[in-house]
Amino acid sequence: MSQTTIRIDDELLAEAKAFAARQHRSLNSVVEDALRQILRRHEMAKERPRVELPVFSGEPGFQPWVDPSLDIKHITDELDTQDFVEGFRRNDAP
Repeated sequence: MSQTTIRIDDELLAEAKAFAARQHRSLNSVVEDALRQILRRHEMAKERPRVELPVFSGEPGFQPWVDPSLDIKHITDELDTQDFVEGFRRNDAP
């Protein structure tokens, strides 16, 4: 097993030591596990199939279902009112 010197932020080191103590483990084993996890995640991400997201490729501007005469505040206020009324009806039902 090799020894090396690394620089770690003091706050992060304190958190890692506290975590190791709570888990009844050595700081060394916690750091090793963290490195293994990040390397494994990186490898898994490389193997994951690429996701193609649909994009609109028509004329610039609003989507067909968007009413440009309504602003976002109006839409969110309307949705909040609908949610409130529906919630009130559910809670008030016999």
